Amino acid sequence: MFMTETSPNHWCWIPELENLTDIDRRSLAIPPDTSAKLGYSHCHAYVANWTDVLNTGQRPNQSWPTTQCLHGWEFNKSEIPYVTISSEQGWVCDKNNYQATAQSFYFIGSIAGGFIFGWVADRYGRLAATIGTNLLGCITGILAVFARNIVQFTIFRFLAGMAYDNCMMMVYLLVMEYVAPKYRTRMANLSSGLFYTLSMTSLPWIALACNDWKTLGIATSAPMALALLAPLILPESPRWLLGKGRIDEAVQKVVTIARINKKKIPIELINSFKTSFTEDIVEENATIIEVLKRPLLRKAFICMCIDYLCCSVVFDGLVRSIGVLPFNFFVSFTLTSFTELPSLLLVVFLLDKLGRKWLTIICTGLCSITSILTAFTTGYVSLCSAISARLFINMACYTTIQWTAEILPTSVRGSGFSIVHIFGFIGYVLSPYIVYLENIVPGLPLIILGCFIAIATVSTFNIPETTNIDMPHSFEDAEELIRSQKFFDIPCLRKENNDDIKEK
Repeated sequence: MFMTETSPNHWCWIPELENLTDIDRRSLAIPPDTSAKLGYSHCHAYVANWTDVLNTGQRPNQSWPTTQCLHGWEFNKSEIPYVTISSEQGWVCDKNNYQATAQSFYFIGSIAGGFIFGWVADRYGRLAATIGTNLLGCITGILAVFARNIVQFTIFRFLAGMAYDNCMMMVYLLVMEYVAPKYRTRMANLSSGLFYTLSMTSLPWIALACNDWKTLGIATSAPMALALLAPLILPESPRWLLGKGRIDEAVQKVVTIARINKKKIPIELINSFKTSFTEDIVEENATIIEVLKRPLLRKAFICMCIDYLCCSVVFDGLVRSIGVLPFNFFVSFTLTSFTELPSLLLVVFLLDKLGRKWLTIICTGLCSITSILTAFTTGYVSLCSAISARLFINMACYTTIQWTAEILPTSVRGSGFSIVHIFGFIGYVLSPYIVYLENIVPGLPLIILGCFIAIATVSTFNIPETTNIDMPHSFEDAEELIRSQKFFDIPCLRKENNDDIKEK
């Protein structure tokens, strides 16, 4: 966005008038256009001998002939105060679809990357996928600043899209597989959510400090090369190593973690574990196809895909429908990004008490009601409904991201996790078309979004509760998790914590 955005306040550049102020240039050379939002043409200028016009003091006459912009455009610097690729290469008027084209290919790349790096995570490890995605994002992000046309830029954005989400989600998955059930919610949400909120609210001011789209592209891409240092800090997931039958390596990782935490694992416990470990839980060649072959797991997985698809459609649709705040571009982005924080804190506080299932049902149900209510109300009530809908969908998104990792067995967790996110990307593709319906029937997009998230509410009933339950290692563990479910399983009302059951 900060590399491609252009000011809507732009007009043809007339070199002969460069000694005039920008307002005088626009008033003299640009014809009025009542159909344009700002009242003047963005793509045409009068044809005149500007030297004679300046010498004789003529004023513009609507009978003068007009032509398309021949020397490029000039942009209102008070809105976007630096050069973007769109303003540099003139991606306006008949080229105003170039930004959308590059963005579309970016998400197509995300879909391709989800399949590829999900497979890499399950085949070669979470650490390999984390390093691979970050390096791909680093290299292609830097190469994009050297693009000289839309084709080159789109290719680099497609490749950068392959890294998008996966560069964060693979290390998220790695951390999830380290952490005991009672700490998962805090670790999964606070670690990623706080830093995500911090980076998003900082991004506009980084862009302003860079003051050029090329500098911004390098500044936001180069740090991803630090992923090369990950093996010095992050050990590979012991769960994944066990799934591959690499027992000694898994034990060594756990011993290393214990040493850093100033704990000591008795040698007798290690020997007992090695003796009791059986090859039955090794599923080295398992693929996501195995999930679809098992009815119980297939049903839960499909419902999770539906959940995330609906949440993504509604999340993006609400952002587009509500619009930005009545401030400048950079302040608006910062403030709307900061709304993630209260959603995050509420999720951390409520998720382990109400559980994944019932918190999602409550949030999606309330989001459905408030979205529809926004369409049928005005003024203060409509504003409060819109803000509430955004809050509820944020909470639902945070919950489903964590929940996805908790229902899949270790051997396909990476690829399954990526596929669920691919359904989210599909949602991002659908939402602009839904929002466009506002031009046909006012309020219709919000009603459709409310119906979409209601579908997620219904599908959530078919997903097993995972609060305070260890993540399944094998397919049998995952199916047993589903079979043992109770409909009204609310963690804060359980008589005995599942962690205690596991220890017994």
